[in-house]
Amino acid sequence: MNAISEATGPPVTAEPRFTVVRTGVSTEEQFRLFAVQHTAALHRIAYLLCGDDHRAHDLTQIALERTYRRWSRLKDGNPFAYARRVLATARIDGWRRTRREVLRSPEDVVVAQEASWVPGADSGAQVAERERLVRALRQLGPSQRRVVVLRHLLDRSEADVAEELGVSVGNVKSQGARGLARLRTLLSEGQDA
Repeated sequence: MNAISEATGPPVTAEPRFTVVRTGVSTEEQFRLFAVQHTAALHRIAYLLCGDDHRAHDLTQIALERTYRRWSRLKDGNPFAYARRVLATARIDGWRRTRREVLRSPEDVVVAQEASWVPGADSGAQVAERERLVRALRQLGPSQRRVVVLRHLLDRSEADVAEELGVSVGNVKSQGARGLARLRTLLSEGQDA
């Protein structure tokens, strides 16, 4: 052993731990790096919260968007913890927006299920008709589709739909009329073929 290693002790075999500090990286670049690194983990958390892949993508985007808005205050702290908290609160907000306060007795549920089933009708034909309706709905524009589904399939009032979508009642009426007209056209074209 030489004199230096005797004075300082045994040679260090492990790599020293150090933090890499990037200088000259813009705020947008810092956030982009954060998003690239943590989007998959945020999506997994969102999926576990809601159980639906599409809603999980939406929640992840909400979390990233809100984290970006606060990035200047979060970048030196723990932005991932903030994004996780946003996921949880966004999911709770979704529950609050979509829950219905209508409670039914078990007898009413059975009656409703029996009413939706048409005796003597081929269940395969009912499934095919439903699939045809879903395909036609997919061909509508997003705003028309939202209005038609909320107004006619979920049986909400025009005022409720306008409030939920954040648009005027007149907009709901016009989008609904255009959407129904387009839907009728699409369904009649499919029947002729």
